[in-house]
Amino acid sequence: MKTRQELERRVRELEAEVAGLRAYRGRTFRYRSAAQFGGLPLIAIATGPDPAKGEARGHARGILAIGDMATGVVAVGGLARGLAAFGGLALGVVTFGGASFGALAAVGGLAVGSIAFGGGAIGWTAVGGGAAGTYACGGGAFGEHVIDATRRDPEAAAHFARLGLGFACAPERLRRGR
Repeated sequence: MKTRQELERRVRELEAEVAGLRAYRGRTFRYRSAAQFGGLPLIAIATGPDPAKGEARGHARGILAIGDMATGVVAVGGLARGLAAFGGLALGVVTFGGASFGALAAVGGLAVGSIAFGGGAIGWTAVGGGAAGTYACGGGAFGEHVIDATRRDPEAAAHFARLGLGFACAPERLRRGR
């Protein structure tokens, strides 16, 4: 049998835990589909804190992961990591986000990837307001082969045309903003 002090301590701990849960009522959601593939749930959703696990933010892990932090084949969240990642900070193969870092392609405010599109774009092929890369196109473009408001490298024009991006780098389009 437990002593009175042990029981009182346990009651205080439970009261603190309940108070913490009440503070986050309505802001916490967890879901994991029963269907799995490779040991991961097909769908995982986690938003808000989980005091039981000591998580300040929801971390979803699944094939399709949606959460404050998400890790999956397709990840959507504030911090998203996956083959296809969509989020405030997106890391993966193909990414879309405020800050986007993609091995193959990145689209975002700041985009870094082999092919990058964004306000600031850095990559082998970069298109953006400020673009830096081997092939760069934008208002302020820096690189080996550049298209901007004052320069039009023929090799860069051919490269962007091959990728189907000639429309984004047309000289009249770049001059329109001036």
